[in-house]
Amino acid sequence: MKSNIHPKYYQATVTCNCGNTFVTGSTRKEIHVEVCSKCHSFYTGTQKTAAAKGRIDRFNRKYGFTSNN
Repeated sequence: MKSNIHPKYYQATVTCNCGNTFVTGSTRKEIHVEVCSKCHSFYTGTQKTAAAKGRIDRFNRKYGFTSNN
């Protein structure tokens, strides 16, 4: 086997724009990300459903569907 062909492996600190940090393995010592699981809308449950609701209502009006709620 060839020696010294693999990059060095570090315990990298990942820092998000929201301020959250965590440690993972990487070939880089520090990683900066814009979105993480602490601030992403899918994981926090704060998805923007208002826009989707508007599209659904517009579709229902266009094709004559009524809400039976």
